[in-house]
Amino acid sequence: MSEWRWRAFKAVQSLVERLPRPWAYALGVLAARFAWWFSPLARPRLEYNLKVACPELTREELKTLSWLNFRNHAKAYADLMMLPRMKVEAMRPLLHVDPKALGYLEEARAAGKGVMVVSCHMGSYEVVSAIWSATLAPVSLFAEELEPRALFEWYRDTRARLGISVLPLHLGGLRKVTQALHDQEMVVTAIDRDITGTGQMMPFFGRPAPIPLGPAAIAVRLGTPLLPVCVFRLPDDSYRAEAVPPVIAEPTGDTRADEVRVTQQLLRHIEEFIRRHPEQWHIPHRIWEGSP
Repeated sequence: MSEWRWRAFKAVQSLVERLPRPWAYALGVLAARFAWWFSPLARPRLEYNLKVACPELTREELKTLSWLNFRNHAKAYADLMMLPRMKVEAMRPLLHVDPKALGYLEEARAAGKGVMVVSCHMGSYEVVSAIWSATLAPVSLFAEELEPRALFEWYRDTRARLGISVLPLHLGGLRKVTQALHDQEMVVTAIDRDITGTGQMMPFFGRPAPIPLGPAAIAVRLGTPLLPVCVFRLPDDSYRAEAVPPVIAEPTGDTRADEVRVTQQLLRHIEEFIRRHPEQWHIPHRIWEGSP
């Protein structure tokens, strides 16, 4: 993103954060409509990915689903832009946590080795992480560094104000992840996209795709429980968080094989999350060979 685009983002963000939430959503949905119609790659790539995940979709169903997907993502982006003026107390009503998920989280935390929350690009983890950080345990997001630097710093500072640490995807960030887990924090990451280009090829919805092994590698080395979590938007624009039982890495002596096996376990849960809420899985990026 060039400097002028950063300035454009900041100008829009400064406007959105001052709007009532329904107005901010309306503006976001309007922008999403333009992006859905005119994006040269985002929409074709998203629809390709959705078709792989849900091969039973007809052409018209896929078109409707991709629009709902853009719409939901625009609302999540509006949520992000409103964060600088939001207070955690005002955000609490926006999150509904499945009681089973709380039980699974406590089960994972009982191990005393921190918790690695593993998910996919769905919902708004800024809202959820801010509430979790204020009520359950400190939260860190394992995320890519964005360009330009000013944009990454805005994301980092906005999240920090709400008690969320941002840990970049490089060696220094990995050391901070290890420290955060030693300090009994929750570290949130996603494995449905290989951002660093170092992923292992393995079946994802039945087709080979590069998948990051980082969370599994940490779990194998540290014994940290991996908690698959799904966060999705409800019709009233609040969020619901659900989880499945923690995945515990049991080392066998073959480290690489253990990392692949544990990652495949996680992927099966991620696939199920996506199948249940494809209208919210926003990945307008190239995952599989043959994508636009």
